[in-house]
Amino acid sequence: MQKRNYQLELDKLISAIPEGKVPTLLLHSCCAPCSSYSLEYLTQHFSVTVFYFNPNISPEEEFRHRVEEQKRLISELPVKNPVSFIEGEYDPNEFYTAVKGLEPIPEGGERCFVCYRLRLEKTAQLAASMGFDYFGTTLSISPYKNAPKLNEISEELSGVYPVKALPLDLKKRGGYKRSIELSAEYSLYRQDYCGCVFSKREADERRKNRGDAHEP
Repeated sequence: MQKRNYQLELDKLISAIPEGKVPTLLLHSCCAPCSSYSLEYLTQHFSVTVFYFNPNISPEEEFRHRVEEQKRLISELPVKNPVSFIEGEYDPNEFYTAVKGLEPIPEGGERCFVCYRLRLEKTAQLAASMGFDYFGTTLSISPYKNAPKLNEISEELSGVYPVKALPLDLKKRGGYKRSIELSAEYSLYRQDYCGCVFSKREADERRKNRGDAHEP
């Protein structure tokens, strides 16, 4: 099977938007750094509402810190179309229930895919109930996240809920590099682990093995 180019699919979708129309997009965000370039780019074509739903993040202090950084970025980043913000409920039990039995699986495996689905399904549900044209996530900007799997799950959910999935691979065309530049420009907090207690444990172990005090 030929590998899909989600950036080209998005280009085609954008080129088909009628002149003067600005479709609405509910964009799940995992953190401010990942949403920086995502918003800079997507607000050129969409009216974006950021949905911060991440019950996987641990501890709660970390969750609150990321929420505030997300809100600060939205208030400071110049964008073509204004950005709205919705903070999702923080209930870590949702995450632990979803990944029960998958705890030993290394980062990037099936446990992460279940976490993708948990967050994407909540986004699709909300997007459908609020009448958005599209839903998507900033997660694909990270080189450590599986963009084909994210798009696969999103497309499955668009068949369940009456809202279209936006094809996204935001790391393309220097997106990840640009997110690092914007993070530095706005002095954004860049965490050194994905968010869950399992990813933090792996990050701590890597630092211990290298003898580092902090990850770069």
